[in-house]
Amino acid sequence: MTPKKPFILSVDPVRPPEGLTGAVVAIGNFDGVHRGHRAVIFRAKNLAQRLGRPCAVLTFEPHPADFFASGEKIFRLTSREAKAHRLAELGLDGMIVFTFDDHLAKLDAGAFLGEILVRRLGVAAVVVGYDFHFGAKRSGTPQFLREQAEKYGFLVEIVEKVVADEEGSLDAVSSTATREALERGDVAAAAALLGHPWSLTGPVIHGAKLGRQLGYPTANLAVDSACRLKHAIYAVEVAIDGEVLKGVASFGRRPTVDNGPPLLEVFVFDFSGDLYGKEIEVFFIDFLRPEKKFDSLDALLAQIRRDEMTAREILGL
Repeated sequence: MTPKKPFILSVDPVRPPEGLTGAVVAIGNFDGVHRGHRAVIFRAKNLAQRLGRPCAVLTFEPHPADFFASGEKIFRLTSREAKAHRLAELGLDGMIVFTFDDHLAKLDAGAFLGEILVRRLGVAAVVVGYDFHFGAKRSGTPQFLREQAEKYGFLVEIVEKVVADEEGSLDAVSSTATREALERGDVAAAAALLGHPWSLTGPVIHGAKLGRQLGYPTANLAVDSACRLKHAIYAVEVAIDGEVLKGVASFGRRPTVDNGPPLLEVFVFDFSGDLYGKEIEVFFIDFLRPEKKFDSLDALLAQIRRDEMTAREILGL
């Protein structure tokens, strides 16, 4: 059996990264690695196979929207680590990350091509989406990229819009549409856009242990303050040590208890064991109900039992 190639993560390379020299590069933010992103990625993979070249994604950190924003941070669908994990699962050879700073923001479109794509990466080909813009003030367009590529000697392919449904919706699949679905709590719609359930990953932390007192011990995850998932109760699946289990999760401020900072609390069905400090991934399958304040812990416990029954039915248990 041929050993799996290591996934290469290169940050701010000054010359083509070892293992990714002369690569076919898909460019974008790829937040969420949704269906539209995967159309670009698969086109890049196919081109790389035809050319006999490695295939990588070129992306940016922080998200350019955060660099330019003066207010709240963007609701990120995937962290850099989660993005790299998904790209590795798709069979890419690597991910190249450039720090989006003042220097990069001020590069005009021509300088971006010459400095980043040619001198520092030495690309053989570039694949982008139909709405890709780059360079200072987003002046670079896919057509400009195609015209300039002839001068520099690399290939360009442009992927057309991917629509959100099979009925011919004119709404393109986008990270923005996915964020909006999650803000409504419509995790099923988000999954349709992504092509997979949206998830959060993190280490299990200690909580107030009230769930344990109520007979529902939970695995708790701290969530980035920029996460704007609707505060609600969800049916979930949970990846623990390579095994996928099912459960019910509460995301919110626990108004009946302390109205504290947002916390993800997951009750894993039919599981016993110590999860503290362990990295788990929680996949959001369906929305059950909004978060609400109860008059007593007894009323809260009665609702938790109903939530468990509903989640078990949705998850086929």
